[in-house]
Amino acid sequence: MSRTSPHQHLPTGELSRRGLLKTAGGLTAAVALGTASVATTADAAPATFTHPGMLHNAGDINRAKVRVAAGDDPWLSGWNRLTANSRSQSTWTNRATATIIRGGTGQNYGLLYNDIAAAYQNALRWRVAGTEANAVCAANILNAWSRTLTTVTGNADRFLAAGIYGWQFANACELMRGYGGFDLAAAQEMMVRVFYPLNNQFLTGHNDACITNYWANWDLCNMASVMAIGILTDNAAKYDQAVNYFKNGAGNGAIQKAVPFLYSNVEGYDLGQWQESGRDQGHTVMGMGQMGAICEMAWNQGDDLYSYDGRRFMKAAQYVAKYNLGNNVPYTTYNWGTGQNCAPQSQTVIGSGSRGQVRPVWAMLHYHYGRRLLLDDKYISQMCFSVAPEGGGGDYGTDSGGFDQLGFGTLMYAK
Repeated sequence: MSRTSPHQHLPTGELSRRGLLKTAGGLTAAVALGTASVATTADAAPATFTHPGMLHNAGDINRAKVRVAAGDDPWLSGWNRLTANSRSQSTWTNRATATIIRGGTGQNYGLLYNDIAAAYQNALRWRVAGTEANAVCAANILNAWSRTLTTVTGNADRFLAAGIYGWQFANACELMRGYGGFDLAAAQEMMVRVFYPLNNQFLTGHNDACITNYWANWDLCNMASVMAIGILTDNAAKYDQAVNYFKNGAGNGAIQKAVPFLYSNVEGYDLGQWQESGRDQGHTVMGMGQMGAICEMAWNQGDDLYSYDGRRFMKAAQYVAKYNLGNNVPYTTYNWGTGQNCAPQSQTVIGSGSRGQVRPVWAMLHYHYGRRLLLDDKYISQMCFSVAPEGGGGDYGTDSGGFDQLGFGTLMYAK
């Protein structure tokens, strides 16, 4: 959807929100629960992006602030999870370096994902509690990386680094937008210079591989980074690039390829098989976090990708949650081509590896589908509450998988 052309036919069930958002500076934190103040017509798109407008809008922040101050659960439990994390401490010292390597010789990308987690978590503490020391820490981390990082490289995994850490870094920056000690211009310049070219290169060329070679998550993280950079820099073309890829992209991150098979009324619920379901459940649940981040960022800019194509993503999340809760789900053989020559491969059964793995991705999904839209999201809901309160980077192991999502959804999304 073009930012200047809100009028289009929407698939059944898709809500057009962009034309409803009239405030340029952020969704209005109107009441303690953080509901957004919106107009009642969709006659015109806003002329500017909403800020803060990535994973968290002004209403989310206000709600968390009010609820934590009142000592209300589950927000307080989520807050306690945040403040207990070592990366949330204002004493964290950044390790900014010029070259980040993921894949191959000399890997050092842990420096970046640990510092991003620290920046994001300190930024959350500042936004929710107003603690200046946390703001100073977050700003120092982001400023150091913005002024130091010149290259993200390595083998093909460099595209994962550019995608995952691109959208995460931008989200930390968005939370610090407006803070006097944060150099937004330096962050914007670095993101466009270092991250966006790799994101764009992957989405347009896929590392010269067969278009089906790379799993959905590779596309999704790079789509999320392009979207986040678009929002951070108020660049409509980049934002629209990500939205258009979600709807019509050539690779496996596009919604109909990420959810290739649909199943109606399976024990009363519609389900959608995820593209990586035959691989393993760790990567499958990762996909819920990557696509969830795209949908949440788009929602806060007025685009309802959550409901796009008959709520196709919700059907996939229900499927993934149901299986990871220990239930049976239908499975259709998945066929695809690999390498540069599209050598045929197939997965005939669902992958049980890492089944039940805990990742902090479910609160975002439940509080959207189950609370914003008041839909029956049985399996998503069960998964959400089985892992609550959600932690973040550092709470789910020390390897990169524990940092694939920013987390703390109980604190920031509970409604």
